[in-house]
Amino acid sequence: MALKLTSYYKGKDIPDNLPGDNIFHSKDLFLMYEAASGYDPLLIVATIKDEPVARLLAVVRRQAFLVPASLGRRCEIVGIGEYFGENIDKEAIFGVMLEHLTNEAFRSSYIIEFRNLEHALDGYKHLRANKYFAINWLRVRNSLHSVEDVEERFSPSRLRQVKNGLKNGAVVKEAETIEEIQEFSHMLHKIYSFKIRKYFPTLQFFKLMDQWLISKNLAKIYVVKYKGKIIGGSSCLYTKDNAYLWFSGGMTKSLSKQNPGILAIWAALKDAKARGCRHLEFMDVGLPFQKHGFRTFVLHFGGKQSSTRRWFKIRTNFLNTIFRKIYS
Repeated sequence: MALKLTSYYKGKDIPDNLPGDNIFHSKDLFLMYEAASGYDPLLIVATIKDEPVARLLAVVRRQAFLVPASLGRRCEIVGIGEYFGENIDKEAIFGVMLEHLTNEAFRSSYIIEFRNLEHALDGYKHLRANKYFAINWLRVRNSLHSVEDVEERFSPSRLRQVKNGLKNGAVVKEAETIEEIQEFSHMLHKIYSFKIRKYFPTLQFFKLMDQWLISKNLAKIYVVKYKGKIIGGSSCLYTKDNAYLWFSGGMTKSLSKQNPGILAIWAALKDAKARGCRHLEFMDVGLPFQKHGFRTFVLHFGGKQSSTRRWFKIRTNFLNTIFRKIYS
């Protein structure tokens, strides 16, 4: 197998005719990250005889402001890449790409993380061989293909809260203007809980999401309004026949009767069902050995909880060795 790898650091150099439909490894997402401050994307494309057989998108971001820059940069990859063709050895190709990615990513990041794997054993052999360590994680996703209406699997209390929120004057709609997207972003910045995610992107991020993803029907933002003011909202990414809830939230303390956080997720589920998605997955629901308020919250929408893994590697060898022994 004469496999050739090409690394792209600039969007202008990436060919427009690459195959594939996985947004997490797409040129569109690369371009959005490239335009956003604080993000450095890397796309690796594997070819055999000049024909693309795989691509893998990684993004390096600054994860903390209270630590030295050399320690505060994190490389994240969703899944283990996208592969094309029926007669290729996906596992062998991933092994070559993984070794190359590890060397490239550690030039500018301190830790590498593979997250949101489709299957818990994806990439297992080569991740172990390259001295990554796995931490058990949880995933929650709603199956949409087996129900007529998304509300069928809601808990009685959750269904009642949706109805009460609408009855009490909340309005749910798709964000249609830059002004609405900006207000949505400001709202999330004010109320976002570190229990959901330990970082939050800049206000610029959602404007770029509109430019590079929403305009191409690869993403959507829903907002919950009350008396003309945005009090909640959610954003989703769409890839193949699945939806991924990226960010969501609501001003629940001051507007509990309108249930904006609940309506934001309800809107995302309704939209995913209307688009023909088979599942909606919540992207951050936490570790299995600690309580997680967001996970408990979303399970009342009828999703199922299952175990998966996240794989990590730390640039400092002795620390990486310690964690490998802990999580072996």
